[in-house]
Amino acid sequence: MTYAIIGSGSVGRALASQFDRSGITVGVANSRGRDAAAAALAGLGNAVCPLGLKEALAADVVILAIPFRAHLEVAKAAADWEGKIVIDVTNAYGVPLSDLGNEPSSAVVAKSMPDAHLVKAFNHLPAHLLGEDPRTAAGRRVIFLSGDDDQAVSTVSDIVHRLGFAPINLGRIAEGGRLVQAQDRSWAPLIFQDLFKAEA
Repeated sequence: MTYAIIGSGSVGRALASQFDRSGITVGVANSRGRDAAAAALAGLGNAVCPLGLKEALAADVVILAIPFRAHLEVAKAAADWEGKIVIDVTNAYGVPLSDLGNEPSSAVVAKSMPDAHLVKAFNHLPAHLLGEDPRTAAGRRVIFLSGDDDQAVSTVSDIVHRLGFAPINLGRIAEGGRLVQAQDRSWAPLIFQDLFKAEA
């Protein structure tokens, strides 16, 4: 299975550092081209590969570490989303509910990528915490997941675990998933909650 992060800002770099720490190869692209991605990723190890956007979108698992409204341009850049797993790390804070049709923002992202299997994850923590070693004396740092495809959620849960975090499944996007979906100018209850799960 291949992985790519779209976005090389603070969140994208933090996630790339976790792949690098875990020895899992990941491609990283942004809207400015391979050279710009390479510059943003300076200092990370060989597991992190700068890519052009088209190359990154060929991955089996595509991680959206971009501003919410940028998902539309990414959606248009792929010829086909069928069968891909999309991990939505975006936050729609400040986006009017009317722009979302009163749906969770992840449901809007999913509609723009037909036949992809979308899972919400990694969006509830700021970049500086996402970039820290998730294994601590208190246990593994928790990452919340939500999605409407059980197999995709299971796959993302495995990725989260391999990166050293503790995955917690909140259920469907329209139900438990709302706990991590920013709405208008309100942050959802679980956003910024830095929790840990003790090792068994």
